[in-house]
Amino acid sequence: MSASGGTKAIVAALVANLAIALAKFVAFLFSGSSSMLAESVHSLADSGNQGLLLLGGKKAQREATPQHPFGYGRERYIYAFLVSIVLFSVGGMFAIYEGYEKIKDPHEIEHWYWPVGVLVFAIIAETFSFRTAIKESNALRGKKSWKEFVRHAKAPELPVVLLEDLGALVGLILALGGVGVALATGDGVWDGIGTLCIGVLLILIALVLAVETKSLLLGEAAGLDEVRKIEAAIVDGDTVTRIIHMRTLHLGPEELLVAAKIGVQHDDTAAEIAHAIDAAEVRVRDAVPIARVIYLEPDIYSETEAAKGPDPDTTPGGTAPENTAH
Repeated sequence: MSASGGTKAIVAALVANLAIALAKFVAFLFSGSSSMLAESVHSLADSGNQGLLLLGGKKAQREATPQHPFGYGRERYIYAFLVSIVLFSVGGMFAIYEGYEKIKDPHEIEHWYWPVGVLVFAIIAETFSFRTAIKESNALRGKKSWKEFVRHAKAPELPVVLLEDLGALVGLILALGGVGVALATGDGVWDGIGTLCIGVLLILIALVLAVETKSLLLGEAAGLDEVRKIEAAIVDGDTVTRIIHMRTLHLGPEELLVAAKIGVQHDDTAAEIAHAIDAAEVRVRDAVPIARVIYLEPDIYSETEAAKGPDPDTTPGGTAPENTAH
């Protein structure tokens, strides 16, 4: 996985969550707090999620094969989608079940100092992990807002870790609140209510992750800045006079497919056109290094065809339904 995949943030989150999961489970054993049990399962699920992200990054580095000629870059999207499923099923649904059971059959929290101490420790550890994820993300998001970064990032790992860490911090605060109110009132129902809130929070985060990674799995185009750079690089004003139409597709976070029909002069020779296409590909890769798969189809631009609009059968400069050249 490249640096842009946020490996440092993933490893920091993994180490923090493993330590937190162990501490929370010990606190549950001593206190009987359902919030502690839900939070320990949550941290354990998060640890598994980070493992999945690392595994996806490793598998994505495999070389292309005849069966998968465009490589395995999308493995990172698949494993990020699996993370949202794990967060939903293991983390969210378990917390809701445990909260319901605690509300139905409440009991007082024993040895209160265990859950409180562990929650304070967990908040400190999660803050460290969240800070690392923010620092890694700031290097990539530029002037984008956090919402735009999460929605439009092509590398799924950092948005996943950011949302996981944010959810973990909010969940810890909810758990601390539930335990605190339960201790103050002597009513264990509040511990169950805190656990229910944690479950709802995790499910909401899982749904956001699922929607965003689904979009990546379906295939997203390059960003607007990259599209503009590619368009400017293709046209040389001499042999390549215009872009008739162009499509881009992310084969992975750091691999972009570019397919374009380009307008050339009607009296150019095949050798001149071939040379112009080779030169255009070099310019595109210089402008956008992740554009690794480029297909440029030369054609003679036709204003008549252009006027027909974007219908696939009347593509500007393309071939009419009767397969006659224009």
